[in-house]
Amino acid sequence: MTEIFSGSFTQQEPLPEDAIEAALTVLRHGRLHRYNVAPGEVGETSLLEQEFAAQMGAKYCLAVASGGYALATALRAVGVQPGEAVLTNAFTLAPVPGAIASVGAKPVFVGVTEGLTIDLDDLEAKLPLARVLMLSHMRGHLCDMDRLMQICDAAGVVVIEDCAHTMGAAWRGQLSGRQGAIGCYSCQTYKHVNSGEGGLLATDNEEIAAKATMLSGSYMLYERHLAAPAPEVFETIKFDTPNISGRMDNLRAAILRPQLRDLDRQVDRWNERYDEIEKGLRGTPGLTIVERPEAETYVGSSIQFLLLDWSSERIGDVIRRCAARGVELKWFGGSEPTGFTSRYDSWRYADSEPMPASDRILASIMDMRVPLTFSIEDCQLIARIIRAEVGAVFQS
Repeated sequence: MTEIFSGSFTQQEPLPEDAIEAALTVLRHGRLHRYNVAPGEVGETSLLEQEFAAQMGAKYCLAVASGGYALATALRAVGVQPGEAVLTNAFTLAPVPGAIASVGAKPVFVGVTEGLTIDLDDLEAKLPLARVLMLSHMRGHLCDMDRLMQICDAAGVVVIEDCAHTMGAAWRGQLSGRQGAIGCYSCQTYKHVNSGEGGLLATDNEEIAAKATMLSGSYMLYERHLAAPAPEVFETIKFDTPNISGRMDNLRAAILRPQLRDLDRQVDRWNERYDEIEKGLRGTPGLTIVERPEAETYVGSSIQFLLLDWSSERIGDVIRRCAARGVELKWFGGSEPTGFTSRYDSWRYADSEPMPASDRILASIMDMRVPLTFSIEDCQLIARIIRAEVGAVFQS
């Protein structure tokens, strides 16, 4: 009898009860705007920033409307100008080059390795082209951050980390987003904490933090922030920094605070499921496992594997066969964007040069979400289905 998986790849767990209660409290008093607080009250958004800064070991934190807004704000805060080149990964999602384009800058794409991380040799060669790198830890894969920071620091290149998929991950024990000048995090439904939409920006640089706060639309209410620089830091920038409103509200902040307190436990749960799927896929003919470096502490909220040098027709066959058995695989090798999958040459607003070595890898990447609604038994079943269908096509 052929096994079928009947679960959903997009259904998230319900919000925890303490998050629901916190949301109800905000709804009952009606003060949703972050600066709308009662006398003596500290708003949920300010508390979230203070708690996330402490959790990440950062001096400053800003809560904003989305992860993409955090990325664009980071670029503005470090002074990226229209027409300026900004280095970024060839393997990433559309909001990353989109953030670069939104400030009028030009993405310069850097290659991808079989480990699905930025190609540090290609990066080193391209460092003279730009003064900023927007580093995407795409699908939760961390590169050798020691080497990356060494070569960027030596070249005077500012690193902005896109940690949409690595909240809770670490390199040699240092949390993701804390090596570069700025770490940007997403709180969108499919990320590691869920407020529907939302973003967080963390930094130790007081000028960057002050500019980001003004950019987010603080007006002259920055003294209400608990994880912001001292008021005198704002004095030098407050009249020269535009308001590009993108604040987080108290409702989303209230939902997020309990989830962040539970993040470490959730990471362990994701990794149990990831490890079970990876174990079931090992040794599948024609399938390459993406090996994780020993120095990396990862968050297995999605899993990738490679079908290196397979034709697009055979990959399409694998996708269709798995889908018929209830397993949704996404492919980053398509010539046109589909859903959230796309390639560096999909974005026609950004010029790009052909990258044959990276194209070979991108054409092989299979991607699958691993929601916490999956049981361990679900993960074992999913691995059996993928293993069987890849094997069947490989042998055909």
